[in-house]
Amino acid sequence: MALTVDSAATVEARIQRDPKFAAALLDEAIAVFLNGEPDVARLVLRDLVNATIGFEELATITGKPSKSLHRMLSAKGNPTMDNLTMILAVLRAELQVEIRVQTVAVA
Repeated sequence: MALTVDSAATVEARIQRDPKFAAALLDEAIAVFLNGEPDVARLVLRDLVNATIGFEELATITGKPSKSLHRMLSAKGNPTMDNLTMILAVLRAELQVEIRVQTVAVA
């Protein structure tokens, strides 16, 4: 019988031990959001929050209830632009990265 590991636990462990992977996930969340896949972006952000700062600490920093933050970053969540910006700012600070956006002309 093969042993299996929960994929969420694997991603969480990798985020915690590999800062470059965590930064790449933040980059991916922003890219998929800007390219029209907000549901995917919210789920990636949820994984990042779980593996780094945690929802309780995010709630303390943002002044938003933890349950509301969980809902915002669920598959069907609908965070306001202000709330999304706040979450991204907290993750950016936690991961100690700068966010730069670049547009590329479509050929």
